[in-house]
Amino acid sequence: MKVAIAYYSRHHGNTKKLLDAIKKMGDVKLIDVTECREADLSAYDAIGFASGIYAGKFSEALIEFAKNNLPSNKRVFLIYTYGIKLKGYTKAIEKVVKGKSCRLLGAYGCKGFNTFGPLKLIGGIAKGHPDENDVNGAKEFFRRIIEQ
Repeated sequence: MKVAIAYYSRHHGNTKKLLDAIKKMGDVKLIDVTECREADLSAYDAIGFASGIYAGKFSEALIEFAKNNLPSNKRVFLIYTYGIKLKGYTKAIEKVVKGKSCRLLGAYGCKGFNTFGPLKLIGGIAKGHPDENDVNGAKEFFRRIIEQ
């Protein structure tokens, strides 16, 4: 299965850490949306979108990339890292996926070290994450995605 994962991972590289482990599992192309604004994703069997959570949602740059580059009727999955677990992080990106008549295969989220804004004053939250268990969870999630 040919897979592309468009991602946005800044600050501590939490999301990229998960993707580096996933990339070793098969034919996976990683696309950093800060370096690549346009990509032909039509040849991929599955397309992933991965991001840290910024202001309660996936990065705006990643959402814009999806709006501009996601072909219709594709199989899509989501991966994200967060400082605090709350609901609704995937709403904005899911709206794009649904608007393109794509099939959402699932989402994987885990803690990621966060020192944004006032959290820096207390040394951040979710220190040490993503840890080995988080990385293994992402790999297991991806294994199930490619088996679908």
